[in-house]
Amino acid sequence: MRILVTGGTGLLGNNVIRQALNRGFEVASLCRSGRNSQSFAGLNVAVYSVDLMNAENLSQVFENPFDAVIHCAAHIQIGWSRLEEGLRVNRDGTQRLLAEAAKHHTRFIHISTVNTLALGTKEHPANEQTIGDGQIPCTCVVTKRAAEELAVQSAKSGQDVVIVHPGFMLGPWDWKPSSGRMIQGLQGFAPLAPSGGCTVCDPRDVADAILQAIERGKPGMHYILGGENLTYLELWQRIATELGKRGPFTYMRAPSRFVGSVVGDMLSKILNRELDVNSAAIEMASQFHWYSSQRAMDELGYKPRPVHESIHDAVQWLRNNQLLAS
Repeated sequence: MRILVTGGTGLLGNNVIRQALNRGFEVASLCRSGRNSQSFAGLNVAVYSVDLMNAENLSQVFENPFDAVIHCAAHIQIGWSRLEEGLRVNRDGTQRLLAEAAKHHTRFIHISTVNTLALGTKEHPANEQTIGDGQIPCTCVVTKRAAEELAVQSAKSGQDVVIVHPGFMLGPWDWKPSSGRMIQGLQGFAPLAPSGGCTVCDPRDVADAILQAIERGKPGMHYILGGENLTYLELWQRIATELGKRGPFTYMRAPSRFVGSVVGDMLSKILNRELDVNSAAIEMASQFHWYSSQRAMDELGYKPRPVHESIHDAVQWLRNNQLLAS
């Protein structure tokens, strides 16, 4: 089995690569910045430094055919800024990659997010058929939906495309870091947690399901890859306990959310760069992104591990790589 993984330096992409190599797959990876000595150290991976917008260079990568393309690369901006950049990377980059995969009749695993789907409720977590919306139309949501729509349309036209929707991932090999920034932030005292919740999963389990989807995924099908549905207060308290820190004692209510939004947006304008704390991020974190992964469990053999294992392993990995204080 020969596969191409985009975004191989990211949390999910790096876990996909490592699991694929453990299964004896031949793996190549596309990375805009080229070989990252840390994330690819010791791995037998063919790394191509290729911009997805460069059609000629992309075609050269496909000269040696692949059995599957796993498209993990994405521009993630939980805010209102950088929309054009997000569309260029997420929408236009996906379009080029889909076209190249179609030329070679290569199965395409598109990595979307649960943030493109309708919201559910505590009593009835959303699944792939849930009707509605409710998502905050921030840069991440708008651009990931644009990319996903291309994948959906390609599948409808007969291309072999499978779409997966990971939840909030916590685990090892988070080099940048991405979700690990939440853990880093909880090293200090955080008295208030966001008022919403998320479905927490492990990138190792998500990667396993993605690799299963190469052979078991149904063309045109969507699969949610979530886990335990937790409030942010519960999640932050568990992370704080693992860190040996005092966790938040309550969640942000309307007045504190309003103040945080105003201050965050104001500071972003003053600094001329959008901060992690902004009105879009606070609005998203006040929602309950709770989902059911039953279809993936039934059809892909998806088995999300307990959250405490993911938190423990994520913290230990960050510490071992000097990305978190001991």
